Amino acid sequence: MQYKIVFSDIDGTLLNHDRELSPNTISTIKNLKDSLPFVLISARMPAAMRHLQADLEIKEQPIICYNGGLILVDGKAISSTEIPLNTLENLSDFNKKMNCHLSLYNSDEWYVPQYDQWAAREENNTKVKPELRSNREVISEWKKDNKGAHKIMAMGDEAHIDKIKDYLSENFPGELHLYRSKPTYLEIANKKISKLTAIKFLLKNHFNLTPEQSIAFGDNYNDVEMIKGVGMGVAVGNARKEVLEVANIVTQSGKEDGVANSLKELFQI
Repeated sequence: MQYKIVFSDIDGTLLNHDRELSPNTISTIKNLKDSLPFVLISARMPAAMRHLQADLEIKEQPIICYNGGLILVDGKAISSTEIPLNTLENLSDFNKKMNCHLSLYNSDEWYVPQYDQWAAREENNTKVKPELRSNREVISEWKKDNKGAHKIMAMGDEAHIDKIKDYLSENFPGELHLYRSKPTYLEIANKKISKLTAIKFLLKNHFNLTPEQSIAFGDNYNDVEMIKGVGMGVAVGNARKEVLEVANIVTQSGKEDGVANSLKELFQI
């Protein structure tokens, strides 16, 4: 099979120990990009991905944001799947007693209820600055604009995050992806989408290619379906056991330029 396109997760997969693109990764992808598309796919918002596209000189390529909740081509949304506002309202009401940090995202909007340790950490990781606005204010504004959330990030004490996860599981069964990247983090997205559904949509509607012609790199739970569903699924060495088990091959860790090293082997560059 001649592979025609590459998809790569970002955090834990493509970045080095400084959470940046290494010179080796940048030069490898620059050498490859004229031969086949290199597409970033992440739970991140668009603004947290564009500076990486610029570094790799692939700004002309689409990006898949919010684990597939938003697909952009030439900066315009060709697919958008939000969490309904009613779900967000219910969660916000439930959270009042616990006062966990709820970051709310829609496209390039990122709102935080207060600038705390959670907001500071996410800003450091993504190089994007959030806007300070209460959950209630955001919900009120989004109601007027008929908007939902592409992603909700709940961050706080592990016991409180447990309660939020249980509440959402019980009250919105089968409607939400509840992705626990750490005991103190819960990423919430619409269950209709995933990285693989986004890949299939983009391949069919933009590239006229098949999943079998695709390579994908990943490391975490939200990458499992993607790694299983493409022609060549590659796990970086630091990947979760569930990813390692379904990958076609395992390369070095993200911090050891696993993606770049694997691409050099696969394409002899």
